[in-house]
Amino acid sequence: MTPPSLILVSSSPRRRELLTALGISLRVRAAEVDEEPREGEDAEQMVLRLAIAKATAIVAMPDEIVLGADTAVVLDGKIFGKPRDEADALRMLGELSGRAHRVLTGVAVCRRGRLSSALSNTEVQFREIDPDEARCYWHSGEPRDKAGAYAIQGRGGMFVKAIMGSYSGVVGLPVFETARLLRDAGLELLPAR
Repeated sequence: MTPPSLILVSSSPRRRELLTALGISLRVRAAEVDEEPREGEDAEQMVLRLAIAKATAIVAMPDEIVLGADTAVVLDGKIFGKPRDEADALRMLGELSGRAHRVLTGVAVCRRGRLSSALSNTEVQFREIDPDEARCYWHSGEPRDKAGAYAIQGRGGMFVKAIMGSYSGVVGLPVFETARLLRDAGLELLPAR
């Protein structure tokens, strides 16, 4: 019996790298999903809704598993998505400076019409960030397409004083939750020899 193949509905190279590090071969397919928060929707609901929308946006064969994910940074109930421009990024970094925030990542897996999902919730504590340092960080190019305007796995990691929860969830794909969902969908991550 041929093992199922995985389709990742994400253009994130970080998600692809995390899955590849687990020894999973995959194909990447893009899907158009409106990522705007809905009226009255909290961050947990939003990331799960978007992960599910991505996982169900692709028509898959019975031997294919489709994985979708979405990440948001949340401070005081406010969702920080990807920055629109330099001013937006500097505002975000300024608000996160010296404070703890949450990084939520929703993951959804669909196979043969069966859908399952999980939520990762990680607390990240930032040190104080000097405004000139934030500006230099913006000009490095790294924060342009990152929720909360930072990448923990890159230069943005220098702002992180502590985390409580899933490091890989902050990167964009919580390995523990994802592995469980994939196993439940029939993908053996450590097949017997």
